[in-house]
Amino acid sequence: MPLEIVRNDITKVKADAIVNSANRQPVCGGGTEYQIYEAAGHKDLLKAREQVGPLDVAEVAVTPAFALDAKYIIHTVGPKWMGGKSGEMLALAGCYRNALEKAKELGCESIAFPLISSGVFRFPKDYAVRIATQAIGEFLQTNEMMVTLVVFDRKAFEVSEDLYSDIQAFIDDNYVQDKYGDVRRYARRRWQGRNVFDVERYDAFEKWGDEALDEAAECKDQALECENMALQSPQIPDGEPRICSMSLACAKPKEDAEKGSASLDDILAKPGETFCDKLFNLIHEKNLDDVEVYKKANLDRKHFSKIRSNVKYKPTKKTALALAIALHLNMDETVDLLARAELALSPSNRGDLVVSYFIERGMYDIWEINNMLFKFGLPTLGV
Repeated sequence: MPLEIVRNDITKVKADAIVNSANRQPVCGGGTEYQIYEAAGHKDLLKAREQVGPLDVAEVAVTPAFALDAKYIIHTVGPKWMGGKSGEMLALAGCYRNALEKAKELGCESIAFPLISSGVFRFPKDYAVRIATQAIGEFLQTNEMMVTLVVFDRKAFEVSEDLYSDIQAFIDDNYVQDKYGDVRRYARRRWQGRNVFDVERYDAFEKWGDEALDEAAECKDQALECENMALQSPQIPDGEPRICSMSLACAKPKEDAEKGSASLDDILAKPGETFCDKLFNLIHEKNLDDVEVYKKANLDRKHFSKIRSNVKYKPTKKTALALAIALHLNMDETVDLLARAELALSPSNRGDLVVSYFIERGMYDIWEINNMLFKFGLPTLGV
């Protein structure tokens, strides 16, 4: 099962096991630990914790959950930040691994973690986030469990500042607020000079004339069906700009478009590959197996079984994108896979832009992508 990042109070999360970032000594500290003690029943939990005794860093121990909506509380001692040269990063990863293994041993199907060591132990939050998601992700590659990483305050969920700033700049450069606006504006818009209309190559559209552009700007019905105007199309060879096929169809003079066109009956008689056809062909071509793919897509086995058993399955966009990430598809392949589910990336959707940033750069770590989506306040991929 997958990893989900949520903004919540961990004491209000329903899971088989709740992880407490504990003190070494059997005492109740502040922050999240204090909230867990209060919600579980301070007196009962403290007594159980005293019976456990002192714990070493990364060591785990189990107590009943008492009044919490869980079966167990797994206590683990996170490391204090000492500058990063005292083995604290390995120790923090060990906290997650050991808690997950203990939950597996207890037969848990779900577990909820706080961001361990990111409070009074002063572990840099960007490191704490990366270590948490990497350790959990590694566990999920070979195990089935629903894991929730609970963040009380989104502002406290820190990621690489350089990466965050670069993605923010990418969004600022490419975000289109009015997705059904003037095609001329789309045609002139840059996508950092790489894969949408380049100002210097506006003639790719202009060669059909102003009348055609005006006609394209009126094609609101087509725009509603194809949100990827001026963005999502296969790369045109020899350095030409990417141009949305829907936009070109609208802009090209009618008499030219009608030449050699097939009838509607002919088109409907020869449907292309469905989403499922394409997905499983790609899995076969890349010599992957279902388990490897759904785990890398942050999906659970039950969800993927639905896809496998229903040839007419229509995914949500976040599911389709998660599968594209798992398969390491490039931008053109991603666009093609989405299109088979009647979906498209949009320059007016910030989540689509964040995912596009990673795909264009060949960065396919779904945990890193989801961390960034969460930081921007956007839906994460997969679960």
